[in-house]
Amino acid sequence: MTKLTTHVLDTMSGLPATGLKIDLYRFENDLAVFISSHTTNEDGRIDAPLLESPAFKPGTYRLDFHAGDYLQSASDFLDIIPIRFIISDPSRHYHVPLLLSAYGYSTYRGS
Repeated sequence: MTKLTTHVLDTMSGLPATGLKIDLYRFENDLAVFISSHTTNEDGRIDAPLLESPAFKPGTYRLDFHAGDYLQSASDFLDIIPIRFIISDPSRHYHVPLLLSAYGYSTYRGS
């Protein structure tokens, strides 16, 4: 099934990031158009795909991870982490995970 998914790991604790808000946008003519808002569950994942057929189509998207709200007093550095990416082949699964700590993060194209 073609879909867009994500998960967030808190690398400071070694546990999933529970309760982290994530917003999804699609770019149309260089304008970010809001699609949906989600909150991670106890496994650091969203309960359903962020996007799936027929709405899952080629284009440029952005996930905004509300890290500052999640980290609260653990960090006075990170706020919203935007990850902008391209879905070029809607026949494939796109997974965009976030590895999060108080002063840094990383992401990759997962499976």
